[in-house]
Amino acid sequence: MSTLLLKANWNYPTSIKVGAGRARELIEACSSLGIKSPLLVTDNNLAKLPMIETALIRCQEAGLQCALFADIKANPTGENVLAGVDAYRNGRHDGVIAFGGGSALDAAKAIALMVGQNRSLWDFEDVGDNWQRVNVTHIAPVIALPSTAGTGSEVGRASVITDTQQQRKKIIFHPKMIPSIVILDPELTVALPLQITAATGMDALSHCLEAYSAPNYHPMAEGIALEGIRLIKKHLPRVIQNGNDLDARTQMLVASMMGATAFQRGLGAMHALAHPLGAIYDAHHGRLNAILMPYVLQANRSEIEQKIIRLASYLDIDNGFDGFLDWILQLREKLGIEHSLSEIGIDARDLGRIAIMATEDPSAQSNPILFTEQQYKNILTAAIHGDYKHHLGTVAIRLAEGTLGEL
Repeated sequence: MSTLLLKANWNYPTSIKVGAGRARELIEACSSLGIKSPLLVTDNNLAKLPMIETALIRCQEAGLQCALFADIKANPTGENVLAGVDAYRNGRHDGVIAFGGGSALDAAKAIALMVGQNRSLWDFEDVGDNWQRVNVTHIAPVIALPSTAGTGSEVGRASVITDTQQQRKKIIFHPKMIPSIVILDPELTVALPLQITAATGMDALSHCLEAYSAPNYHPMAEGIALEGIRLIKKHLPRVIQNGNDLDARTQMLVASMMGATAFQRGLGAMHALAHPLGAIYDAHHGRLNAILMPYVLQANRSEIEQKIIRLASYLDIDNGFDGFLDWILQLREKLGIEHSLSEIGIDARDLGRIAIMATEDPSAQSNPILFTEQQYKNILTAAIHGDYKHHLGTVAIRLAEGTLGEL
């Protein structure tokens, strides 16, 4: 399909503007929301790139009193959010431009939430009915421009923020945290390093795959996840092969957004493990999900095999579950994703602690199987050692039996 045809205006789940060059519509988006003094929130690395300077200049030329906040870590912390709130209030801003990858978008949405609150950030953790504590009146409007195709945070109603005191990632949630306007411009993703393109693409796949596998009833989300996986299968290898392929980059942005829309249905054990691993080791979230993916698939096999067989058929992958798993392994190899957690510096020292944290993570509740602490230890042990070519079958059997020890 021609890049010229990949343009649309969508209002599900929010107002979405899709197409190359549409970042130029940022000023119009601010105007439509009545924003005259936006705080542009991004991360330190992106703040140095021309795309941010261009956005700031456009805002200034349009008469907007725009300022930059970029004090955000790769895994954003509560301290980052509170510093952003101070910047917003001190600058007397009236809206937020969330510009960047998942970290920047999550932090920006949390800042927009917190500028109107008097309670602690952690009072709005996604537990029970905590979201009802939010003072809705003063949540700042958000315009989101993702620069990666991975988290889909631009259409999410939550932010994942690290509580550094507890070394835990916590999900901050409110339905009105979703940005009012999203601009999906593939030109913003062209400068992304190959390694990050691969890891974020696998993150999008993990969202779609876990949403598709979740047991909760949500046929719309299931259908969106299914098509999202197909788009990733077709276009992620193309993006890796040619980073300037705007057609493929557009489709990956769309697939990423679809994954985040679909996981209203739920996530699963990949994320239940990736959240504590990321909090403790400060590792890249998408890369963690990519490494964990085959192990979690194997551990869930008894509950998801028929679903995966249907998925494989839809994707034109032969040999059912095993064929699908082979495709995952081959895709990761093409993308340069590590085979084991040990290859990114994660060992068994915190095994028990991470397993406990995984059972307590909200994502664990929508996994097809409610894994015990021991089962999470088993999955982690397999992922740490990670000899797929020789031990994958053995790992699956022993995971199912709950007897996996040292490989």
